Amino acid sequence: MRTSARNHFIGQVSAVKTGAVNDEVTLRTQQGVDIVAVITHGSAASLGLAAGKPAFALVKASSVIVIVDADSSKVSARNCLAGTVVSVTRGAVNSEVVISAAGGVQIAAIITNDSADRLGLAAGKPAAAIFKASSVIVGVDQ
Repeated sequence: MRTSARNHFIGQVSAVKTGAVNDEVTLRTQQGVDIVAVITHGSAASLGLAAGKPAFALVKASSVIVIVDADSSKVSARNCLAGTVVSVTRGAVNSEVVISAAGGVQIAAIITNDSADRLGLAAGKPAAAIFKASSVIVGVDQ
């Protein structure tokens, strides 16, 4: 599968919390990292999502927020992957920041150059990637 989303996570569904409108789906990646998604109940049903089902999650780099020196337990976003900056690629206005988290999972974020400078981001520095569960797209192979 090829998509324009920079962040692809492959694994299997570890839990589904069913709601009247939305379901919360937890995907455990092959590296053991949990990604939480909130999708419509209809989508979860049509994909046949249940514990143990192979699936993937996609997150656009522009949906990822980068933080440093923060306590992830004090952030409302369900997904917080702490790790180390692998690279910062500067453009005219924005920078792509790649963070390596637990198990070698890598996540890319697009942030402004001003933010990259203000946060002091550079290869080897600790940082975390944060994204809301509603920013996660879940899919299955047919």
